Amino acid sequence: MTTDIKLIDYLNVRRSTPAPQLTEPGPSREELEEILRLTVRVPDHGKIAPWRFIVIRGEERVRLGEAALALALKKNPDLSADFLSVERTRFTRAPVVIAVVSKAGPHVKIPEWEQVMSAGAVCLNLLMASNALGYAANWLTEWVSYDPEFLPELGVKDGEKVAGLIYIGSTTFPPVERPRPELTDVVTWVGEA
Repeated sequence: MTTDIKLIDYLNVRRSTPAPQLTEPGPSREELEEILRLTVRVPDHGKIAPWRFIVIRGEERVRLGEAALALALKKNPDLSADFLSVERTRFTRAPVVIAVVSKAGPHVKIPEWEQVMSAGAVCLNLLMASNALGYAANWLTEWVSYDPEFLPELGVKDGEKVAGLIYIGSTTFPPVERPRPELTDVVTWVGEA
């Protein structure tokens, strides 16, 4: 994606790049700050920012992969060689992984559901902001986002949840379209215009 593309053109072709197709280079610290500045411009009832980011780069990605592998082996000592590799490289599939952490919880005015949706909006904005700066990205969760033993490895605190792991990097693979729902299957029209 180039930075001069029209939004409607972008939305007509927007898609995620599979994580295994992401490579170096990834965004610099300055580019990541710009991506995150754009990302936080989401609907946020009450301006409470019910989410936060953990930016994972460099050797920390290797450490997290080793931690994922150790926990996966603890749960299933008979993992195949292929799955051993998958776990070990889970966080090195892209130069940058950003954990979007939902801090949604009870609030005197803001329903928890609205806070959760704001975290989802952050994940999508993070994809789009990465694309706007010329990077490819993918929003995943996978088992590590839900495992209570692994969450402390990521830096997720009690009461928080991972809304998404956003993998960001470059790619040489051409975007491939995937099936999208037919509007007749997902739209209900009510009333006359």
